[in-house]
Amino acid sequence: QVQLVESGGGLVQAGGSLRLSCQAPGRTFNNYAMGWFRQAPGKERDFVAAISWGGGRRYHADSVKGRFTISRDNANNTVYLQLNNLKPEDTAVYYCAARAAGRPDSVYEHEYNYWGQGTQVTVSS
Repeated sequence: QVQLVESGGGLVQAGGSLRLSCQAPGRTFNNYAMGWFRQAPGKERDFVAAISWGGGRRYHADSVKGRFTISRDNANNTVYLQLNNLKPEDTAVYYCAARAAGRPDSVYEHEYNYWGQGTQVTVSS
């Protein structure tokens, strides 16, 4: 079992920035493909971004391209999601997810095995 812990959410005005972090305490995850997803009130959970084991391949949803950036620091077992130029429609609970060890990167929610509890991002207009 892989425990994932997100942090960095909060309340920000439109146009502002946040950086979300995801850690796996006590675990080295340099062979885990990682992703970020979000769920707005009353909506399904959607893909936001994904990154390969070494960080060489990155994917971002069209809705966040040019504003959000996924990255990872395997030496510190942390994955980041930088959120810039935030909009009210970005308001959601943001979830970090990991695929099973050794599995390739993916943009599909059902292919992720481990999930954090989520961190709330609220963007005011």
